Amino acid sequence: MAVFAEEVNLAGYTTLRLGGPARRFVEATTEAELVGAVRRADEEGEPVLVLGGGSNLVVSDDGFPGTVVHVGTRGTERVAAENDTVLVRVQAGEDWDPFVARCVADGLSGVECLSGIPGRVGATPIQNVGAYGQDVSETIVEVRAYDRETRTVVALGPDDCRFTYRNSVFKGNDRYVVLDVTYALHEAEESQPIAYAELAKKLGVRTGDRVPLKEARDAVLDLRRGKGMVLDPADPDTRSAGSFFTNPVLDPGQLAELERRVAERLGPDVTFPRYPEDGGRVKTSAAWLIERAGFGKGHTVGAARISTKHTLALTNPGGAKTADLLALAREVRRGVRDAFGVELVNEPVLVGVTL
Repeated sequence: MAVFAEEVNLAGYTTLRLGGPARRFVEATTEAELVGAVRRADEEGEPVLVLGGGSNLVVSDDGFPGTVVHVGTRGTERVAAENDTVLVRVQAGEDWDPFVARCVADGLSGVECLSGIPGRVGATPIQNVGAYGQDVSETIVEVRAYDRETRTVVALGPDDCRFTYRNSVFKGNDRYVVLDVTYALHEAEESQPIAYAELAKKLGVRTGDRVPLKEARDAVLDLRRGKGMVLDPADPDTRSAGSFFTNPVLDPGQLAELERRVAERLGPDVTFPRYPEDGGRVKTSAAWLIERAGFGKGHTVGAARISTKHTLALTNPGGAKTADLLALAREVRRGVRDAFGVELVNEPVLVGVTL
């Protein structure tokens, strides 16, 4: 039976360690409990927040004036195999990185470059979680979800999920509650082709090469630790929501404006990172823009600060409030817009607050 409580402080359930109390808190450990808790709140007209690992969440200091359903469902199973492809169905409440570690240990490739990412499996399709050249949309074949509009359980394929860069049909839309995710992985001793230049350099290989799965995972973990992106209670830089801003994707007009502003501000010979995207668009680096706009590692507003290791992470080193974090985020966003004409977009989900 699901466990109910009242006035539960949400700071203890987020990696930022920020957020006020939930009026009502439900711990759901089975699919039936998860669906039942959401359905009951909907029938009572109660606001609902579905909470996983809290690694991509910024919660108001005032908390949440409704029901928070904490997803604690567990279970991983192989549901099919054909040739070297294995379908693995994972419950939404499973922790993500231990799942990746098991895949690497079992010789299943496809998610090894997503090592060290905090949070739970149910969040991965919502954000189209990605890092170091891999996105979960490359391996997801089905998402089972509770549809709050039709009050039924539905199965969504990749096209239904409408995956784009750090986005999906689930993000910014509370219609669906993810129940489980099925991934298509490959039986192999080696990784998928290394697509990210920084990771290839770390491994001492060329982009497009493959390496043993464990080597890929270890290298990714090492890179992430160096940026404070692997949770560590002893390291206050890891008390964050990961990358706070997504890397901007620019159309030709926006790219031309950025080129003009970079030349004007930094000099005509200065170049900035650019990566081709579909439709003639170009992705650039949010971290590069933040640093060149004058915000260095360790920059503070109130008790919130930019990580001392990586300018994309906004942290709570201790004693911060959500208001401090948002003030810092607004200052950074405004500074980048004023300097380069680029509007940064937050990656974490904002609950009860706005930028």
